[in-house]
Amino acid sequence: MESRFHKELEELKMTILQMAALTERALEKAVHSLLVRDTEVAKEVVRGDQEVNSLELEIDRLCLKLLALEQPMARDLRFIIGTMRIAVDLERIADQAVNIAERTIFLASRPPLRFNPAMQQLGDTAIDMLKSVISAFINESEEQAIDVCQMDDTADELNVKILKDLMDYMLHDTPAIERSVQTIIAARCLERAADQATNIAESVIFIIKGVNIKHHCQRT
Repeated sequence: MESRFHKELEELKMTILQMAALTERALEKAVHSLLVRDTEVAKEVVRGDQEVNSLELEIDRLCLKLLALEQPMARDLRFIIGTMRIAVDLERIADQAVNIAERTIFLASRPPLRFNPAMQQLGDTAIDMLKSVISAFINESEEQAIDVCQMDDTADELNVKILKDLMDYMLHDTPAIERSVQTIIAARCLERAADQATNIAESVIFIIKGVNIKHHCQRT
């Protein structure tokens, strides 16, 4: 019984890591497609979303089965609950990637706006946060998880900078309003992906320490 239980826990871990890898790839592709106006890559992101959704459902199934049949305690219970939370946030990040890809498809059909380095910085920050929090989960590293929480301020600041830059641009170039609005939405999606990576960091800390730090990620 004990051996079967730990085998099923390992299956759960492998499934969440598979979902994390797909989500990471989707976000990377979405950012790349936005920056270089690549509609083919953007369409790949949209098509791949169903696989992420399917894995979230599989994780729900595995977690509910373990909770119902095994009655886990302590660390194992925290791992299962934390994994369910992480799956929700990974699915949301994948959705943000799809939203960015859809903005890319629209923007690529219009003349390009002037390049804003803050957009690349925001994309890099969101991707780094996701990579780091997946590593924190794998390595059971509280320090890595806390570092991800602290990176969220950078993402927020970059999003505000992009918003201000584009609002100023729209005032001086009215024909660019629609493209600017779509770019603002893409930046907001990246900022939300960073927020969701922070949520995952909070779940990692919950798994490791059994402490709920939702909404106030800090050293514990």
